[in-house]
Amino acid sequence: MQGTSAMIAAESKYSLTWRVTPDLLGILNNEGYFEATNPAWQRVLGYHPSDIQSRRFFEFIHPADLARTHSAFDQILIGKPILGFENRYRHRNGSYRYLSWNGVPEGDKFFCSARDITEQKANEIALRSTEAEARFREQFIAVLGHDLRNPLAAISAAGRMIARSVQDQDVNAMLGTIDGSVDRMTRMIDDVMDFTRARLGGGITIERRRDIPLRPSLEHAINEIRLSHPHIQIEERINFDDPVYCDPQRICQMLSNLLANAVAHGSHAHPVIVVANDDDDRFMLSVINSGDPIPTEARDSLFEPFTRGLAGEGEGADGLGLGLFITAQIAEAHHGRLSFRSDRTATEFTFVMQNSS
Repeated sequence: MQGTSAMIAAESKYSLTWRVTPDLLGILNNEGYFEATNPAWQRVLGYHPSDIQSRRFFEFIHPADLARTHSAFDQILIGKPILGFENRYRHRNGSYRYLSWNGVPEGDKFFCSARDITEQKANEIALRSTEAEARFREQFIAVLGHDLRNPLAAISAAGRMIARSVQDQDVNAMLGTIDGSVDRMTRMIDDVMDFTRARLGGGITIERRRDIPLRPSLEHAINEIRLSHPHIQIEERINFDDPVYCDPQRICQMLSNLLANAVAHGSHAHPVIVVANDDDDRFMLSVINSGDPIPTEARDSLFEPFTRGLAGEGEGADGLGLGLFITAQIAEAHHGRLSFRSDRTATEFTFVMQNSS
């Protein structure tokens, strides 16, 4: 039988398959030494035949895979074939490659083939990482959307109930502060949820439709800023035909973010101007404020997350630095463009999109 195996080994070395196949082929004896190996060993693992055939194959196995590999070798020693067995084999450069082995006993020799599955394993690990990231995203959003919103809603409701039953001016002033803080925290939760969706979920989701007028949403955003900043004059120049093909709630959020930015960083000596109009099939929304221009060093990262203090922290400033990032994401989701100009005369943010389906 040894003569037969030796003859097979000799013939194998000169076969075309032996020489050109990308799989690692070899003939192993019952002591764990390869008696013959094909050229793929050098291509895949960097070893010359003498490197492989002078050492037991266990010396090349990753320490974490040794016990399993010993068990598999025990099985083939008693005549059982090994199919699809995976382990890590050390490359000549010290790294490890994942191999999938098939081994078939032939007398006291074992004919083995191995395929390099390192890339496949990397893809599997990346897929598991992506799935774990998706689960984290959903858990994170669930915590923000439920576990934090509910207590804030309870605080707000309790404050309103107390305000209705208490006539003390000082107490009502404190309740107003509490209510304002709750609103601010709610907006921050909204921002973080949008940021999480944008970074982990492929962008902010919108629902564009024509059956809901946009003008009331814009008025709501403007009045909300007016109520929280009564000392700021906001001038409206709104002239467009409803309905607009958009997500009104998201456009409202965009305007609110741009107004908050203008109030925080603009001059209070001049009004903030809101311009909304349409031109053929385009819709445009702009927010303009006077004051110091945006610093040059801040312009390149203006729409990046966690960018704060464009012209110093001001009242109503975006606490997490997510407002302009989310605004840009809303513009992108509408297949629109958000741009800005800033000089000594004014700072203007402008959103333009096609008003057609």
